[in-house]
Amino acid sequence: MISSVKHASSFTSADFLSRKRFSAPKQRFSTLPTIIKNSTSSGSFSSQKPLHVSTTHQSFTFSPNEQPRQLLQTQCNAYEADRSRPLDINIEVLDKQARFEAAQRIKIGIYFATWWALNVVFNIYNKKVLNAFPYPWLTSTLSLACGSLMMLVSWATRIAEAPKTDLDFWKTLFPVAVAHTIGHVAATVSMSKVAVSFTHIIKSGEPAFSVLVSRFLLGETFPVPVYLSLLPIIGGCALAAVTELNFNMIGFMGAMISNLAFVLRNIFSKKGMKGKSVNGMNYYACLSIMSLLILTPFAFAVEGPQMWAAGWQNALSQIGPNFVWWVAAQSIFYHLYNQVSYMSLDQISPLTFSIGNTMKRISVIVSSIIIFHTPVQPINALGAAIAILGTFLYSQAKA
Repeated sequence: MISSVKHASSFTSADFLSRKRFSAPKQRFSTLPTIIKNSTSSGSFSSQKPLHVSTTHQSFTFSPNEQPRQLLQTQCNAYEADRSRPLDINIEVLDKQARFEAAQRIKIGIYFATWWALNVVFNIYNKKVLNAFPYPWLTSTLSLACGSLMMLVSWATRIAEAPKTDLDFWKTLFPVAVAHTIGHVAATVSMSKVAVSFTHIIKSGEPAFSVLVSRFLLGETFPVPVYLSLLPIIGGCALAAVTELNFNMIGFMGAMISNLAFVLRNIFSKKGMKGKSVNGMNYYACLSIMSLLILTPFAFAVEGPQMWAAGWQNALSQIGPNFVWWVAAQSIFYHLYNQVSYMSLDQISPLTFSIGNTMKRISVIVSSIIIFHTPVQPINALGAAIAILGTFLYSQAKA
């Protein structure tokens, strides 16, 4: 029910002319009256319920009978408190916000699915290449070179906007690139010696390295649940290593060094990249370019062109032209899965990213066991499950 208020006041022309400056009568509003009795003036209103004032209107008119007099009319519209009109604008804003949040969830889901799929494909082709061509230093170099070339072409053709960087950016990126290079090569060396599933089981122990490095090198402290979550991680990795049928010390140490290097990479990245306005895709592209420059001379020193030429001919004779496709695929998919992971990190919290990384390892372990027919003992599978569960508990404890 709409209530209306009308109030009329009058004054003479002499009163009007006697004042140098006219000031309208002040309007007085009571605070949501529950019962308002009729006033003795010409205007009156009444209500049995609290009112919400909606609009007020004022007009100045002269009475037809008495021209010198001016009539001030004030009209106030109000709505009963329990029947006020709905705020359509708020409903529209909430509806837009709900649609935006739903679109964001779908976008993050697509990022995760793409990230996991690309990572699985990379690990499969990478292992195929290393089985036929056991030169991890060149394989790692080709992966970085392919990604660097893809991004340089994208910037040159304006498919992607080139980042605006300065000398300070590259200085802060250098320690990150060194750690990234070591971690990448160490993981590739590990997968050249042991099964993909075993490498990723050991790499699931990365949170333990993160806590230990942060505690003893940086002096950071963590809640008790974080330390307790390390027990299943360490225990599960140890159980999986002891029961691994094709255990290799070089492969095991490569995975461990990769864990340490990637932890240092994350620490350097957090310290050095604060305040830098480079998105995830371009940041990883710059990281790949600098890592390529660091890795190339070491790859020539450790393996060299003569070993590569002999190994390449041997792989072509055994596999055929498909080997070239394997090398190209593992290089392309390596860059794509890392690029998508950095792009997803722009959209989600570190906790969500950590959980997604744990699920990624599960998908890689299961798919590699199926595709390569890796023999797994029940006790070995139990160790892997315990380690992955510990990684999940760690991410929850740090939340």
